[in-house]
Amino acid sequence: MNWVLFAALFFVTWWLALFIVLPFSLRTQDDDKDVTLGTVSSAPRGPHMLRAFIRATIVTVVVIGTLYGLTMGLGFSFDDVMRIMPDFRPDASH
Repeated sequence: MNWVLFAALFFVTWWLALFIVLPFSLRTQDDDKDVTLGTVSSAPRGPHMLRAFIRATIVTVVVIGTLYGLTMGLGFSFDDVMRIMPDFRPDASH
């Protein structure tokens, strides 16, 4: 795998993982019953982005590591997906 492809895949996967883990353990001002005047009650209570970045990085390392292990270690590719999936057509021979 080319390092440019690896970096691009890591960045896209990290960005998706960030949006997945962003709401985890988020405390809002409404949860704490302490709404600051001039803000909405659903605003986050305190900083939480560093934890979200760390969680997104961990999820990305696991996903990219699994993908790397499947492609480089076991030799799978995207062409193998059709051979792994069962054939659900009604006229398929058994």
